[in-house]
Amino acid sequence: MASTWYTAPKRKVFVSYHHGGDQAYYDEFSRGFCDKLDIITDRSLDRARDSNDPAYIMRYIRENHLTGASTLIVLCGVDTPYRKFVDWEISAGLAQQMALLGVKLPDLQVIDNGCSKSPRLQDNIDSQYAPWVWWNDFSGNPVQWIEEANARPKSRIVNNRQRRVRNG
Repeated sequence: MASTWYTAPKRKVFVSYHHGGDQAYYDEFSRGFCDKLDIITDRSLDRARDSNDPAYIMRYIRENHLTGASTLIVLCGVDTPYRKFVDWEISAGLAQQMALLGVKLPDLQVIDNGCSKSPRLQDNIDSQYAPWVWWNDFSGNPVQWIEEANARPKSRIVNNRQRRVRNG
């Protein structure tokens, strides 16, 4: 019987994450699903841009990384919600009506009976636009979750927050 791993279209994805705190998860994702299986094309930033000009960063993200990608995957670790570039990447992706998927990393801090995540991502989880999944479930079959995110109606996108101006 055919698996969705091999019958789903190959999607280009952009991975947003806290480079300083969650690099190991990104590396595992990249090795396991980009290099070995060649089913997902990585479109993430290789390093943070050295600028505090939001217009420049947003244009750079759109033109150099998001163009051609269908899905924005946010790897959510302890410090992810406090990173301005993660918020800017989510904002730019939603402006382009990309599918959005939040992945809870194993070391995620639990705060007030909820999980620490970007408020913009939370808006889209609440609107049922973005699936919210644990790392182990996601890494077991990422294509399933990516396809689920792409099937969600674009009319559920919520992107009306001001962009974060500094890291927390």
